[in-house]
Amino acid sequence: MKHVTYLKKLNTNALSLATAVALVVCGFTTGCSSQNIQPADSANREVINQVSLLQGLTFGDYNGSVKVGRLKQLGDTGIGTFDSLNGELIMLDGVVYRARYDGAIEVVDNEETVPFANVTFLDADKTFELNSLNNIGDLKTELNKKIKESGDNRFYVVRIDGTFDKIGYRSEYAQKKPYKPLAKVMETDQTFFENKNVKGTVVGLYCPEYMGDLNAVGWHFHFITADKKAGGHVFEVNAKNLTVTMDRTDNFFMILPDNEMFNSFDLTIDQSEDIKKVETGEK
Repeated sequence: MKHVTYLKKLNTNALSLATAVALVVCGFTTGCSSQNIQPADSANREVINQVSLLQGLTFGDYNGSVKVGRLKQLGDTGIGTFDSLNGELIMLDGVVYRARYDGAIEVVDNEETVPFANVTFLDADKTFELNSLNNIGDLKTELNKKIKESGDNRFYVVRIDGTFDKIGYRSEYAQKKPYKPLAKVMETDQTFFENKNVKGTVVGLYCPEYMGDLNAVGWHFHFITADKKAGGHVFEVNAKNLTVTMDRTDNFFMILPDNEMFNSFDLTIDQSEDIKKVETGEK
């Protein structure tokens, strides 16, 4: 079934991985399970925990490999998606939410699985105000100024709270096998929304340039309204007087899926253009 993309308005008020990269490939280690893997120091809150590669998702591996309950043990804040690409994942204050294809929000059961996510425990290293944003470019520029102070070869997670004059976001329909590549899904099966004068929270992840083969470099944002009724992947922002909590994180831990689809991918293929389309919402 082909779903037509639409806009809905809601008028409510050369560096090595010195950051301790740990690549865990289930299936190559005896007794390995994605549900019981622990980071090298499980007591260390300063870890970006990533499920799979964004490039695997871009090729079309939407097979969930880690349970939501396990994800909660690895962090209290983050972003991602769900098995079959069934909506956008927003983790906030330890609760995992789904932004559905229709933009509505629901709390997700611990047994549901995710094919891709990034989560960490949000511990404030900086807090500051953003007073005037005309677009998402302004948001990235202001955040980049802050990360320059601490080093842009690190990972950062932000929580941005306040009232948004306007915010644009999107989600997508759950997919059926055989899965199409993500860029093809976004040509037909994503839905766009615009919300005005709405209180809410943006959760954002920054990945440094050397992460280009594992994730999207730069910023990636998801949004959820304060009443937990709407949200999705952010592609536009206009706002004043926002409060930012920023967490610099120096460690990275990855859990790779073990399935036939992922194991057969040629990950040497350049997917930068497809990733750009997915991140910006371009059709």
